[in-house]
Amino acid sequence: MSVLTVVLALSAALTNASASVLQRRAATDESDSRSGAWHAVRWLGRVLRRPYWLAGAGMLLLSTVFQAWALAVGSLAVVQPVLTTELLFTLVVGSLVFRHRPDRRTWLAFAAQALGLALFLGAAAPSAGRSTAPSVTWLWTGVVVGCGVAAVVVTARRVTGASRAALLGLASAVSFAATAAVLKEVMGRLGDGAAGVFTHWSPYATAVVGLVSFLLLQAAFRAGSLAASQPALTLGDAMTSVALGWVLFEEHIGLGVRIVPEVVGVALIGAGSIGLARAPSLGGGWDTGPEDRSEATGVTGQGAS
Repeated sequence: MSVLTVVLALSAALTNASASVLQRRAATDESDSRSGAWHAVRWLGRVLRRPYWLAGAGMLLLSTVFQAWALAVGSLAVVQPVLTTELLFTLVVGSLVFRHRPDRRTWLAFAAQALGLALFLGAAAPSAGRSTAPSVTWLWTGVVVGCGVAAVVVTARRVTGASRAALLGLASAVSFAATAAVLKEVMGRLGDGAAGVFTHWSPYATAVVGLVSFLLLQAAFRAGSLAASQPALTLGDAMTSVALGWVLFEEHIGLGVRIVPEVVGVALIGAGSIGLARAPSLGGGWDTGPEDRSEATGVTGQGAS
């Protein structure tokens, strides 16, 4: 397991979290409760000119570069589990931008997820594997993953509330893992030159699968709370990436007695994810503007109501 891979993956998680927080800050600076398509378009036009939004867009681009670089030099089974730290960074960066300090329970969840990730990666010690996968392997893997995601989405439509959010979170996680796998295929073909890359199917599949992943994630957030979707999203992405790394790129993880610390690590990641998703910092008010925060607490400029 390369130190460079871990550093690049952590950088991707940090910059992506920063992008989310900065763009959320831009949205709170342009709060507008009026309905209608015209008001929505005008609001979006104002937000896109906000320095915070532009800084967030730059961070998002930088995050993509870091993730692609990490996948180019390291294994999928390392990069994607490390990216689960994005929620940790979101809370840290958010507390700085919105000046809202996380409580002790949030920090304990933070420590549990970080410790679990370190324990899992240390015990698993994923190998680098190959940089690209055979087309036949991609074909049947794509069919299996696609059918699996479709089955989970169909099942989610038959339930409501937390169950639907969890299932859609799982579908999104599998899709994000697949997006990362295809992106790794793209990076593995850079040696063929621009013509070799853009005449291959992988760049276009990355865009399509990435869009599907994004839409599934938004559906999960709309279906229920973050506490319902986050554990499935976090663990689903990490574990699916380990499986795809093994199937597609011949990456291997340590087994035998190492399974025990690996399972403990996964359990800590799950517990930390649940704790972070239920943290008061994400429970409302922490990422709102001054006016929204006053309304949320029942306080106005003339005193308490």
